[in-house]
Amino acid sequence: MPTAHTDDGVDIAWHDLGGSGPDLLLAHATGFCAAVWEPIARHLTDRFRVVTFDERGHGASGRAPGGNYEWHGFASDALAVLATAQLDRPFAAGHSCGGALLLLAEQHRPSSFAALWCFEPIVFPFTTPPGRNNPLAARARRRTAEFASREDALANYRNKRPLNALHPDVLAAYVRDGFVDAEGCVRLACEPEDEARTYEMGSQHDAYDHLDGVRCPVALLCGEHTDAITPSLLDRQAERLPRATTDVWRDHGHFGPLVDPERAAASIAASFAAG
Repeated sequence: MPTAHTDDGVDIAWHDLGGSGPDLLLAHATGFCAAVWEPIARHLTDRFRVVTFDERGHGASGRAPGGNYEWHGFASDALAVLATAQLDRPFAAGHSCGGALLLLAEQHRPSSFAALWCFEPIVFPFTTPPGRNNPLAARARRRTAEFASREDALANYRNKRPLNALHPDVLAAYVRDGFVDAEGCVRLACEPEDEARTYEMGSQHDAYDHLDGVRCPVALLCGEHTDAITPSLLDRQAERLPRATTDVWRDHGHFGPLVDPERAAASIAASFAAG
């Protein structure tokens, strides 16, 4: 598996999913891994060369130095992959943390991307001090980290919210690559503590303050029933971006792209065709 090396010493696993046409980079949400994009990529490789990557602390990538999951580090993961995979101003799509890190990467290095598609990028109009009172972090720390097998993990998630809402192909890809083999069991590739620290840092970056510096076209999307980036917050993000469009997916929540891969692929392709 090819890897990219970041300036702070993290090896980032990246995956060329094939295809022909302009380059397209895909960035996943917290706690997941690159593989969850595969069911979406199947509908895109006739138009794009698709590349995705495991963010630090996820999948096959290395963990953050000192357990510091400050989100500018995720932006550096994406920029390292751009350089190593020789992606020249690709299009890029991100979900949740993946959307935020793409915006941060474009702020760090303007003109890195031709256009962005961001489903509920975690970009808030405020910052919070560090703390351990984040409900998502608390939930992550309670996650079951080990199962007897991937089959047992898959059976568990099929019957438990919120992962039971994912498209079956997405869930299967997550269980396949989101676990590593351990002695007599399989273990989450993203350690619960690393996932928790990632959530805790999600409202401490400054991407919102610098959205006006993102000059490429940005498609912003959210789910109608989200508990994360609501339509009103999406509008606030769009107001600060020079070239933004918005779209609210009816009957969907925060996991929209992972629930409906075909719709996500169609939206990505249409967005970049228009841009």
